[in-house]
Amino acid sequence: MKGTKLPDVTPRITAVDTYDLRFPTSRELDGSDAMNPDPDYSAAYVILRTSPGEQEGYGFTFTIGRGNDIQVAAIDALRDHILGRSVAELCADPGSLYNDLIGDSQLRWLGPEKGVTHMAIGALINAVWDLAARRAGKPLWKLLAHADPAWLVKQIDFRYIADALTPDEALDLLTKGKQGAEERAAHLTQHGYPAYTTSPGWLGYSDEKLTTLAQQAVADGFTQIKLKVGSDLTDDIRRCRAARQAIGPGIRIAIDANQRWNVPEAIEWTNALAEFDPYWIEEPTSPDDILGHATIRRAVHPIKVATGEHVHNRIIFKQLLQADAIDILQLDSTRVAGVNENLAILLLAAKHDIPVCPHAGGVGLCELVQHLSMFDYVALSATTQDRAVEYVDHLHQHFLHPARITAGHYRAPTAPGFSAQIHQATIDTYTYPHGAFWAADLAAQNPEDRT
Repeated sequence: MKGTKLPDVTPRITAVDTYDLRFPTSRELDGSDAMNPDPDYSAAYVILRTSPGEQEGYGFTFTIGRGNDIQVAAIDALRDHILGRSVAELCADPGSLYNDLIGDSQLRWLGPEKGVTHMAIGALINAVWDLAARRAGKPLWKLLAHADPAWLVKQIDFRYIADALTPDEALDLLTKGKQGAEERAAHLTQHGYPAYTTSPGWLGYSDEKLTTLAQQAVADGFTQIKLKVGSDLTDDIRRCRAARQAIGPGIRIAIDANQRWNVPEAIEWTNALAEFDPYWIEEPTSPDDILGHATIRRAVHPIKVATGEHVHNRIIFKQLLQADAIDILQLDSTRVAGVNENLAILLLAAKHDIPVCPHAGGVGLCELVQHLSMFDYVALSATTQDRAVEYVDHLHQHFLHPARITAGHYRAPTAPGFSAQIHQATIDTYTYPHGAFWAADLAAQNPEDRT
């Protein structure tokens, strides 16, 4: 009939579902360090539901237990920014959502661009990139590597970093990164991307467990392990000695203080461990202390200084690089506002010729960040020299497409997406507090509450 309005058949975001997923890793002290002695690895998990017959998008941010509900609530608070959006338009320009979320003035008042709300933005942005890669039929690393450099530049927010990286410089870096990309992609597919492992080094592990796991790591092909330090110097000396004796002189040992020290203490403690030839000292002090990191770096040379897993945003990374405060940049896939901001961080590192060795010690972080490093190798930095992605052997079984390691290397993902999708059975079991595991656990702790 003339004048009848046709129904809208444009595929759209129809729902944003969130889940508070927690895993009882504190029971075995997995993940324990000087600042976090009893973490329960957790994910504030989000699913972007779409019109029937369309792909869904999956994302999350990482926490260590209590407060994961706050992170979920922050994602929920962003729901209205994405509901009803055209799937095609969103996937064609994820930066449009990034700009809307970062530009929300009332959310900025809570940050700006840091903390719980910023991480919530990252969870949504990562879910959009997962959706975009699924629709394109490519793993995310390949979607990014195949992308037009000019389009990638448009995905980046240069506000506050243009004094260190201009759009023209970014375009030049990405254009040069295209040279030889096909050959590097083939090499990546055949050989994988270098990894190092933290699995032997959790602070709560006994010396015997540390030694056994360190030797196993070397047997599995890893050429670098990491030990947590910072609780007691005598213990650290004993543990570092045990590790070095177990693996010999040819394997790198990184040490990680997890922000434990003041600047003078960091210098003294790191130099006290120098006899064990640590490759880097990670997070020696507050991640916000740019000048402190620079002071430590000068004082502990030739031991390298690494940081980044708790760095709020691209602006802090810019300043760490400008101040010559770090030797190793450790971006995190869920700490900042998702793929868009991590593209900026990778470009900043590339301009300063600083190796990127991402943080991946947490549920799902290995699955996500492998894509960013693989893109960086194939289409930006063009090298894996002195670069490796952290690996921990925990909780991968909960993902439909888990990270895979062979001979100390991440195998290149082949499934479309960002490797973020979690099994439904895991959601049913580990959603807090009503999932099957937690309901039973809480009932056992409070038998009088049973009905």
